[in-house]
Amino acid sequence: MGVRRCHPPIHAWATWRVYLAEREQRGTGDKDFLKRIFNKLLLNFTWWVNRKDAFGNNIFEGGFLGLDNIGVFDRSAPLPTGGTLEQSDGTSWMAFYCLMMMQISLELASDEPAYAEMAVKFLQHFVYIALAMDKIGPHGDSLWDEEDGFFYDLLRLPDGRTERLKVRSLVGLLPLCAIALIPPQSIEELPGIRQTMELYAQDHPAVRDLGLFAKPGRYGIRLLGVLNEDKVRRILHRMLDEDEFLSPYGIRAISRYHKDHPYRLWVGGQEWRVDYEPAESSTGLFGGNSNWRGPVWMPVNLLLVEALAKLGFYFGETFKIDFPTGSGNLLTLGQVADEIGKRLISIFLRSEAETGDGQHRGQHRGHRPIYGGTEKFQSDPYWRDLILFYEYIHGDNGAGIGASHQTGWTGAVAALIQAAGNLPGQIDTLIQGQKLQPASAHAR
Repeated sequence: MGVRRCHPPIHAWATWRVYLAEREQRGTGDKDFLKRIFNKLLLNFTWWVNRKDAFGNNIFEGGFLGLDNIGVFDRSAPLPTGGTLEQSDGTSWMAFYCLMMMQISLELASDEPAYAEMAVKFLQHFVYIALAMDKIGPHGDSLWDEEDGFFYDLLRLPDGRTERLKVRSLVGLLPLCAIALIPPQSIEELPGIRQTMELYAQDHPAVRDLGLFAKPGRYGIRLLGVLNEDKVRRILHRMLDEDEFLSPYGIRAISRYHKDHPYRLWVGGQEWRVDYEPAESSTGLFGGNSNWRGPVWMPVNLLLVEALAKLGFYFGETFKIDFPTGSGNLLTLGQVADEIGKRLISIFLRSEAETGDGQHRGQHRGHRPIYGGTEKFQSDPYWRDLILFYEYIHGDNGAGIGASHQTGWTGAVAALIQAAGNLPGQIDTLIQGQKLQPASAHAR
């Protein structure tokens, strides 16, 4: 892994999901596998902490992170302004990393109590990061913009000045993913978790607000996250707006708001600009194959859907929100997860009507959005059912774009098809493997 061109640290999440998938299939998980990978993840986590937190303030830079041109500058290169770019996405990934390592530790601690100390260690580190994301520094700086109700990257200049780069993009949505559900059994068996949260709350009252940990949800589950209920609502207000992030085919990488309101920043007489581009990038900047300024990317959408399903499992029927924003159609977060999943699945389905509804806008009868205007794949009986899995998806019409062989990315839609209509019900397997029994009026 290079110093500048690193990718998101999702290894712990992937490890956890592989472990859960095997346990669901076989009835028991491979804890030897979990321990072996956990030890390697410790090395990677340490690398991140030592190399990507320039000021030791628990706000991470990260750099490239696989999002190519989603930002104002080329994040693989030195900044033209000098200084550092404190990244909302890099910091969110590290909060997420902490929580996944905590969950793996909790699983291993059921057999080997020594791992309980690791669970508490990663909980502590998560608390540091979560508090830092919302903390107002000596210059009034923070990744969170209270006026906009959104997270942005923060440009920290050599002279100490700071400026938020107000591009509405996935970097402001990723804090939603940094959540974990903790069942009451874990809190009872490992009292260090509750004690840690109570201890930090004495010195930092904001800790009580982290993901509403102090407030039990369904089945007594606690939620750990970097967002409180108000911030979740404010971010989702933008994410579920069809004039911003919500496409008929999933969540766009950058808000459609920037189509008419491009972000501009002048540095040294040069304009740096971000527009909404739903398909390929219109410039050769950042390598020439950079397409994060509007398309729908399946992997990140899957993480957002999973996060919404977790939040929906915790809140149950008590939390409802407009879907889409401004429609007056109130849904639980679990239902929102299902609806976004349906939009992602619809990319590959034949439309049922000539004009269609919002799910098949502009599509001809029997056409699949994924094939766009490629008539050979739409109509030829020898080709129309041979589905290709493209690199990314047009943010407005659902057409597949980029490499047509990225099966491991867009092919992940299979997970949504498998869980269709019951995403909240799939979350049981994500909560420490405990089969929780309904015990209240909120039961499924």
